[in-house]
This record gives sequence, C-alpha cells and structure tokens, in this order.
Amino acid sequence: FSTALLLMLGFLSTRVIAAELKLMASTGVYSVMQEIIPSFEAKTGAKVIASYDTSNIILKRVQSGESADLIILTRAAIDNLVRQGKVTANGVTDLSISGVGIVVRSGEKHPNIRTAEELRKTLLDAKSVAFTGTGASGIYFLSVADKLGIGTQVREKAVTPEGGHIAKIVAAGDAQLGVQMKSELLGVAGAEYIGPLPPELQMNTVFTVGIFENTGNAAQAMELVRYLSAPAQASAYKKVGMDPPK
Repeated sequence: FSTALLLMLGFLSTRVIAAELKLMASTGVYSVMQEIIPSFEAKTGAKVIASYDTSNIILKRVQSGESADLIILTRAAIDNLVRQGKVTANGVTDLSISGVGIVVRSGEKHPNIRTAEELRKTLLDAKSVAFTGTGASGIYFLSVADKLGIGTQVREKAVTPEGGHIAKIVAAGDAQLGVQMKSELLGVAGAEYIGPLPPELQMNTVFTVGIFENTGNAAQAMELVRYLSAPAQASAYKKVGMDPPK
C-alpha cells in the first residue's frame, strides 16, 4: 500500500510540475497562439498562462526582473537575451515570419498601397493613422513615413497606443488606417486587411521562441517549443498570415 501511495504521489507531483507553463509573447503571435495552444493543452494536460505585449514592453519587463518559462519575441531580441544569460541557447527556435500591413474599417474603400507612391498618397489622404508607439512595427512604420518624406504629416494625425491590437482601434472608428504586423491585423471583427507594405518598404520579422534560463519547467517548456515548431502547425501560422522561417 505504501509503495502504491508513493507512486501516486509521484504521479501527482509530476502533473503539478507540468500543469502550468508561463509564456511571455509579442502581440505579433497572439492570433496563432490562440490556434495552437489549446490543442497543446488538450494533448498534454498542461495549462499555458500567456501574457502578450509589444516586444519593447516585454523586454522592459524582463530587464526589471520579471521572468516566465518561455518567451516569444523577434529573433534579434531573443539573441540579445541569450547573450545576457536570461534565455538559454538550448531551445531557441524560429517559428514564423510576418510582414507589416494595413487595415481599414469593414465596408470602407480599400486604398491603393501597392507601390511607394500609392502608399504615400494614401497616407497623406488619410484623416488618421494608428500604429503602436512602442512596437517594432510602429517604430519601423515611422521610418517608412520619413523615407517617403511625409513623417511630419503622419505624426500629426497619428493614433499611437503603446501596444495592443491596432485593428481594434480601426474597427471602433477611432482611426481610418491601421498599421501593424499582418499576423496582428487578420481576424479582427470590424476591420479588413487591405495588403502589405510595398516590397521595397517591407520589414519581415522573424518570431522566435526561447526558454528562460531560470525556468523550473525546462522539460515541459521544451515540449511546448517542439509543439509550436512542428510541421503540423504550418497551417495555423499560414491562417494568420505568417510564413514559415527560412
């Protein structure tokens, strides 16, 4: 009886360890995580507690001492955290690539943005443009506006929350155009994706997962890494406008 009890306690202990994984992730992967994580939880019995924000806000949280089991950010950010000793090199895995795109409110006319000149005119004609104030896509977009020679005009009509889903701002009618990673723009009720930035102005971002050095759930965290990067998940990434890593 005592042996059976010990075995049962051991099993329960294992289940407790595997029951909860904390994930810090860029809002750029929010939509695809909603597709993939539930099936991981159903398969393993684990619970993934995820928090999402812009890469820069998450980096500030990490630098202030916050931690988790796993983290998904841009490749450059993850590589930097590895160099700092906060994320272990073992397990670092590229998951997907996403470019920057634009949305309008559902039912509104889709302006032309196929070329740099068309994008320039569309941005000048727009009454307001929303993009994140701290997100990589928002910071990059301002550099695009400057390159097009309309940085001052864009800043004057900018709606710039620190983070969050820009498409929701457009859907609510609080901005005419919304600029963010394509993966963050698709699937938001009340907003319609009109297309990517022109190729010569595009920024393709690689999203990468890493495991915190101080995690107490290394084995379970690696299991999630393998699940997120499995070929079987390719359709989930494609569904939200993400391409496989090269």
